[in-house]
Amino acid sequence: MHYANKFVERLAELDQSGEPFVAVTLVEAVGSTPQDVGAKMLVDRRGLSFGTVGGGRVEQKALALAVAMIEGTSEHSSRAELVQWNLQRDVGMTCGGSVRLFFELFNARRWHIVIFGAGHVAQALIRCLLPLDCHVTCIDQRQEWLERLPLAPNLKTICSAQPEQEVDALRSDDYVVCMTMGHRTDRPILARIFEQQKSLAYLGVIGSQAKRKILIRELIEGGVSPDIADGFTCPIGLQVGTNHPGEIAISIVAQLIQERDRVR
Repeated sequence: MHYANKFVERLAELDQSGEPFVAVTLVEAVGSTPQDVGAKMLVDRRGLSFGTVGGGRVEQKALALAVAMIEGTSEHSSRAELVQWNLQRDVGMTCGGSVRLFFELFNARRWHIVIFGAGHVAQALIRCLLPLDCHVTCIDQRQEWLERLPLAPNLKTICSAQPEQEVDALRSDDYVVCMTMGHRTDRPILARIFEQQKSLAYLGVIGSQAKRKILIRELIEGGVSPDIADGFTCPIGLQVGTNHPGEIAISIVAQLIQERDRVR
């Protein structure tokens, strides 16, 4: 198979996986450079996935930048970057020359919101969130409530008899909202989060100050350290509007956006 076809085939495989990856292309080469213009490579979280832009120090520096873009730790915050490196000054090579590389990030992880519970407020909340640039996961024990949610490419539903087990898959950049049938079903989820010492972008529980106090007390009685048992927001949402599910949902979305933008 021709090299270009192999490149396209591998790019398609990475794209279909849904995992983030970066395509790197050498667009300009001046002087003694290790590869010709047009050289390409594909990089995923594990490193080089296909191709080369020359090997050696140039490639190592390019790999490091590509992985940093995937992990969100690069100073280059956009999904596409054009960089130029002097081989001596920027790369530490003895030969003179420069390279210009184009980095393009695919399948960048979007703002991810995980909602435990699919009741009335969750139904309204998810409908408010879906038009935004985010991905929503909704977890509930009740398949019939999950089926009431709209079909959308950025919505994933999980029917689980033990929703707290889904805590294992949570990531540090997840925004988590608990709105199950009550504090007795919220508590196991919170307990598992604290037991695993999950560090989340946001953790909120729908309810009142009274519910918050009950949850904290029961978490501590269940073995959660008092130092972390209060590590959640409750009540959630901005203090506006009425108790109508739609208005509660809007207030929660506003708070989620506020929290998202606070850490940017």
